[in-house]
Amino acid sequence: MSDPIETAILNKIAGLEPGKSIEPAEVAKELQPEQWQRMLPKVRALALSLMRQGKLTITKKGKPVDPDNFRGVTRLRQPTEEETALALSRRPPVVEDDDD
Repeated sequence: MSDPIETAILNKIAGLEPGKSIEPAEVAKELQPEQWQRMLPKVRALALSLMRQGKLTITKKGKPVDPDNFRGVTRLRQPTEEETALALSRRPPVVEDDDD
């Protein structure tokens, strides 16, 4: 089953023109209009996870952020092919358990 926050984020950025971005608060407000501030940390955390998977890019002042070291006001957008490749190259290798 898909996470409703993930679905909302990906649907929002899927409809954007290339290079355009959204604020994480837009997603939070869509999901919980009355208490969107409570939802915002969850949206940001999931956006970070999605960035590490190469599914979106978090930007600050129009430039991609370092997923391990950023603060402040950010925006979300579709990743470029290069950004997706970079995110995937940073992921730790999958170790298969070899129980013979």
